[in-house]
Amino acid sequence: MYPTTLTQLARANPFSAPLFTLRQVEEPRQSTTEHGHSNRRFAAAAVADSDVSCEFGSMKYYALCGFGGILSCGLTHTVVVPLDLVKCRIQVNPDKYKTIFNGFSITLREDGVRGLGKGWAPTFIGYSMQGLCKFGFYEVFKIVYSDFLGEENAYLWRTSLYLASSASAEFFADVALAPMEACKVRIQTQPGYANTLRECAPKMYAEEGLWAFYKGVVPLWMRQIPYTMMKFACFERTVEALYKHVVPKPRSECSKPEQLVVTFVAGYIAGVFCAVVSHPADSVVSVLNKEKGSTAVQVLKRLGPRGVWKGLVARIIMIGTLTALQWFIYDSVKVYFRLPRPPPPEMPESLKKKLGLAE
Repeated sequence: MYPTTLTQLARANPFSAPLFTLRQVEEPRQSTTEHGHSNRRFAAAAVADSDVSCEFGSMKYYALCGFGGILSCGLTHTVVVPLDLVKCRIQVNPDKYKTIFNGFSITLREDGVRGLGKGWAPTFIGYSMQGLCKFGFYEVFKIVYSDFLGEENAYLWRTSLYLASSASAEFFADVALAPMEACKVRIQTQPGYANTLRECAPKMYAEEGLWAFYKGVVPLWMRQIPYTMMKFACFERTVEALYKHVVPKPRSECSKPEQLVVTFVAGYIAGVFCAVVSHPADSVVSVLNKEKGSTAVQVLKRLGPRGVWKGLVARIIMIGTLTALQWFIYDSVKVYFRLPRPPPPEMPESLKKKLGLAE
């Protein structure tokens, strides 16, 4: 039998698997699906066929998850364009735009109310494409990686699974986002350069070629990959913790609206951490896309340790609200289309036996 401390560690440790050696137990082989994959009890809940519109992990499931990503990212980022515009201006011109309220005041005085909407078109297009790849590929990679690890390891290392799946998805999502992000920042931070996407994109291409749209992709990875890793891993573990320690009844007994409230709260908590983790790289991206001929290293040196944190308060407010709304919309799409919505993972019975936890 294992020492009591290790048993307690296995039950309590929320973010990493305990270091122990499992004894081998003879168990019946798991049944496989017609595609040859093991049962995905870690990934999917046992739901009656009549309750869902498609099979978990099917092409229809991935497509609708991608559609949910388009709505959650495209709509939310477009709604907060005024706040994003002020945040970018604080980052690239802190001498003129000193605070959030000062930034709004100057923008309204110089550009009027319409000026607060600058960059909405590249924002909507770019972040819709990013949402498609981010949420759609996350579901794909999470299933692929969990099948590779096996049921027990997928549970033990679930935080690492969330981190790896989200990082893989975001890598491709940023390639889709980069061109529109470059246009957005140029429109928002260079007065007189261009007022619309139709003006901005051809002008950038004529001046700098295709590189103008992708020169920010590396700092974008630096910003978005840590952000997304925190966004998904923190959200998944926060949902798990809320149902375990805060919500007074099991998830299966909660109504759909109650479950969506938990989703929103977990999303906001995750969003605050996301903003802090990714803000330095966000500052570099904003300055880099404004200037011609600069590199990420040059911008980072010029900003310095204090300069990279300019605009953090605005970004915490923006990203916290944004992340909460994104998860709420994404989960609402799943509810509307009756997609499988797995509950927080539980320790497999086979692992309980190996740890001596099974009755």
